[in-house]
Amino acid sequence: MHGAPGRLASGPPIAVIDIGSNSVRLVVYEGLTRAPTPIFNEKALCGLGREVLSTGRLAQDAVERAFAALKRFRALCDAMRVGRILALATAAARDAQNGPAFIAECEAICGVSIELLTGKREAELAACGVVSGVHQPDGIVGDLGGGSLELVDVKGQKIGTGITLPLGGLALEDRSSKSPRKAEKIVRETMPEAGVLSQLAGRTFYAVGGTWRALARLHMFQKGYPLHVMHGYTLPAKEALDFSRIVHRADPEALAHIDMVSDARRPLLTYGALVLENVVRLGRPSEVVISAMGVREGLLYSLLTPEARREDPLIAAAGELNLLRSRAPRHGEELVAWTDGFFASSLVLEESEEETRLRRAACLLADIGWRAHPDYRGEQSLNIIAHAAFVGVDHPGRGYIALAVYFRHMGLGEDEYGTRVLELVSTGMLDRARILGAAMRVAYLLSAAMPGILPRTPLKVDGDQLVLGVPQDLSALINERVMSRLRQLAKLIGREPQVVVGD
Repeated sequence: MHGAPGRLASGPPIAVIDIGSNSVRLVVYEGLTRAPTPIFNEKALCGLGREVLSTGRLAQDAVERAFAALKRFRALCDAMRVGRILALATAAARDAQNGPAFIAECEAICGVSIELLTGKREAELAACGVVSGVHQPDGIVGDLGGGSLELVDVKGQKIGTGITLPLGGLALEDRSSKSPRKAEKIVRETMPEAGVLSQLAGRTFYAVGGTWRALARLHMFQKGYPLHVMHGYTLPAKEALDFSRIVHRADPEALAHIDMVSDARRPLLTYGALVLENVVRLGRPSEVVISAMGVREGLLYSLLTPEARREDPLIAAAGELNLLRSRAPRHGEELVAWTDGFFASSLVLEESEEETRLRRAACLLADIGWRAHPDYRGEQSLNIIAHAAFVGVDHPGRGYIALAVYFRHMGLGEDEYGTRVLELVSTGMLDRARILGAAMRVAYLLSAAMPGILPRTPLKVDGDQLVLGVPQDLSALINERVMSRLRQLAKLIGREPQVVVGD
């Protein structure tokens, strides 16, 4: 290891080099896990696919930029002691006449073989990326690159057969001679070939790729959205359709907050918006969800054992943070079981499967802020959770987990919080976050965040009473502060508090 206690002991880092039609990117992950965390991420916008359709070749200046980027990436991998480098290339290198020679030189620079993805394989990996990062996905994955658009149906862990269309931003720019009107005609003539879109009605469209992320970032800032996390950002279908129409008809430089999008990415916004508009118009999804997980993460996911792939990525990530940052990681696991018993004992607190997994994640994350000053533990925990690189959770779920842990530290007073995270959650989720936070306040005061106490002090709803069971040898742990917090929790759920001492 690197002498860094803040790193997981999950083996050496693993790197993915992605030679795309627009960008060449290196992402180094902490290890091969169910919820891999990037420890380094860099891209170079080389524009390899800029002229492939019109000239049949990769432009020489783009090739030179790619070689320079790859030399740096190889040196970075050596410096970071990467254990394994995976490299792949997509549409531009696949379609160009000089693609084979380009790939051969890339392999010489990187020192590894490069998988030249077919359109079908690219669609499959993009779908794997969505499966890896979205809890029980159900819809169509669309991966928009510089050269192509891949579409594939996904439901749970089941992935359909993908198709590829030459509708990437650089490809459209090239084929249309930079005319948005011509590009619109090309898209409208090509898109009906995507029969998979007939399966999209009323389901979710998962948008993958840098151009669509840039489009969503622009929407996010124009809307004044309270969270700047791209993965899981959701647009209702009509809103996605209206916004796409505005962007593809406007001069990108005239759009509000256009500075949120890099200069190199702006010219492609028009084409990305045009493709998204036609996907929504033809497919009629219920919503568009942005996925930051794509081909690279799909490749890592495909390398996991079947058992590891079945793990819940949110619980896995929360468990990792619990291990890295809590005073006693086993206490977080005991808190999960302790609240399992409490919630299961009350019909009033009956949970859906989704509510259960969010509560369990919150329990694992409840002590990650303990090193902060007591006045700021709630705020720091909330910020870490709301902005963490979690997957397998939507934005309301993030808000619920963050608020529950905030309440655990800061109390439940109405004036105790002024965070915009509140805008993410429903009233019902806020109520549940307050109840869970109140239960955690009992648990942490009772156990001092140490393992071994909670399994012996069950909390149950019994009729009209909230009963805390305490064995005789632990009875000295009960004082007025514990009783005060128990009364507060009991009041929230409409029960009378009672402590029962005895073996």
